[in-house]
Amino acid sequence: MVDMPVQNPSLTGSSGRTAVFGGLARFWIDSNWLLRLACVMGLALILLALFAPAIAPQDPNTQSLLSRLRPPLGFERALPQYMLGTDELGRDMLSRGLHALRLTLGIACLGAIIGLVLGGTLGLLAGLAGGLVDEFIMGVVDVQISVPFTLVALLAVALFGGTLTVLIAVLGIAYWEHYARIVRAEVMRLREMPFVEAARASGASLWRIATRHLLPNIVSPLVVMFTVNLSNIVLLESTLSFLGLGMRPPTATLGSMVGTGRDYMPSAPWIVAVPAVLILLVTLVVQLLGDQLRDRFDVRLRER
Repeated sequence: MVDMPVQNPSLTGSSGRTAVFGGLARFWIDSNWLLRLACVMGLALILLALFAPAIAPQDPNTQSLLSRLRPPLGFERALPQYMLGTDELGRDMLSRGLHALRLTLGIACLGAIIGLVLGGTLGLLAGLAGGLVDEFIMGVVDVQISVPFTLVALLAVALFGGTLTVLIAVLGIAYWEHYARIVRAEVMRLREMPFVEAARASGASLWRIATRHLLPNIVSPLVVMFTVNLSNIVLLESTLSFLGLGMRPPTATLGSMVGTGRDYMPSAPWIVAVPAVLILLVTLVVQLLGDQLRDRFDVRLRER
């Protein structure tokens, strides 16, 4: 074995940062306008969520009954300190919307990552192992698909309570079977390919075959599935919160804000409009990013 020369750490770190920034610059230059728009909108939403405590002009839970049901600026009876109006308890809609966006995005991302890891691991195991292991995992997948997920969420909330941990865990198991089925199908297709046979003949372990030969070839469908499921989880969290199965008041998510404001829609539609627009923007950006990244990184599409 030939010893590799030792590189200067400072030069290595500098060249690594240069390569990263150069790669980002090339990605931006080579991207079309739709991908650039999605990236800008996504970055804006992430920054709003991350810096919500600093950006929000009011405390999201501070009540002012004298200022309740005030419309946004530009309408009659609007107050200058409440740009997007107030809700039925006089709380600032802008502040609550920013904090709700922060919580909803955090819950959805964690839930989507849990589903990706769980479903991807089980699908990879089923595709590689086959036999009884494959039958058992696919049997669990069939059971998951056949049971209405709302009943699963109701049972989980009834048994463990509507805490943040329980909500993330419930959303994490919402769509894991989609990843499992896709990964299993791709692995079963790829494991008979010549490059996998060559790796197996050379004595490569299953772990090396899975991580070095199979996973890089199924990144594209996983990226598409992750973005689809992320937007679905945002909508699912909103649905659960709308039904009262999400976070408990006064903590607000986008779905709970829509749920509490539905009784005031005829007289104060902005209470529902603010969180609904944020939900629409999040799902739209995620879908655009998923489609554009799929078109960019899918080798099969680039070869056409």
